[in-house]
Amino acid sequence: MDVEADAQGWAQRRWTKRDERRDGMKLSEGCYLLRSNVTDWSGEELWRAYIQLTEAEEAFRLHKSDLVMRPVWHHKEQRVPAHILICFLAYVVWKTLGPWCQRAGLGDEPRKIFAELQQISWVDVVLPTRAGISVPKRCVSRPTDHQAILLQRLGLEVPARLEFAKL
Repeated sequence: MDVEADAQGWAQRRWTKRDERRDGMKLSEGCYLLRSNVTDWSGEELWRAYIQLTEAEEAFRLHKSDLVMRPVWHHKEQRVPAHILICFLAYVVWKTLGPWCQRAGLGDEPRKIFAELQQISWVDVVLPTRAGISVPKRCVSRPTDHQAILLQRLGLEVPARLEFAKL
């Protein structure tokens, strides 16, 4: 495409179709071109490394979207490895849930199941006593019929109460 001035000084576009470029585009449709500075890898090894990179990127997107983990800005350096560990464990749980759902006949994508089960909540109730001591109880909501079916298919049970960890 060229842009030139016409007789009145206005910009005028002029373009021509180049069939030789179109043929090249058709030949490369649906193909990946991976470029690397690693010279001793085979094409298959390079492809596997690329797929691992896309899976790592998916893990970070997963944290932001499905697991609703917002970015955390750490003010102490020792907290960074702990945060990475939590993110890694969350990703492992997520990747485990996919085949688990598949074996239960619920498909191989846990997003919908996770979204459904994510609605099960708990509430902390603090009961005061006459002795002036507070007794904390963590109560779990009852699953809906649909959630109960999913839990049953996965072989899971929701406890009526969760115990507080004793430190």
